[in-house]
Amino acid sequence: MPDFIYKGKIYYNPVQLVIEQVGGTWKAPILWRLKTKVLRYSELKKDIPHISDKMLTTQLRELEEDGYILRKVFAQVPPRTEYSLTEKGVEIVAIIEVVRNFGLKLIQEQQKE
Repeated sequence: MPDFIYKGKIYYNPVQLVIEQVGGTWKAPILWRLKTKVLRYSELKKDIPHISDKMLTTQLRELEEDGYILRKVFAQVPPRTEYSLTEKGVEIVAIIEVVRNFGLKLIQEQQKE
C-alpha cells in the first residue's frame, strides 16, 4: 500500500493510523466503558483508576475529534456533559474486544510458565 497523508501526517500503513487514534494507555479504556452506556465526565474519572483530569480531558477531546465519541452538553446549572459512542466508536470497540481477548490469552499463557 502506498504512503498516505491524514491530517497533515504521513502514514505508511492503515494499522499505524488506527493504533495512533485509539492506542495508548487511556483511549481504549475510555471507549470500553462507553460501549454499553452513556457516561458523564465524573463517572469516567471515577471508573478509570490513575487517570488525571488533564489526561482524561485531552483523550476525550481527541476521541471526539476523530469521530469515536459524541459529547453532549446540557445547558443547566451546574453544567452537565455526557459522552457516548458514535457508530465509528461501536466499530472500534468490537476491534478492541478482539485485542483485549488476545491480551487475556497472552496473560494466561504467561502465568502457566
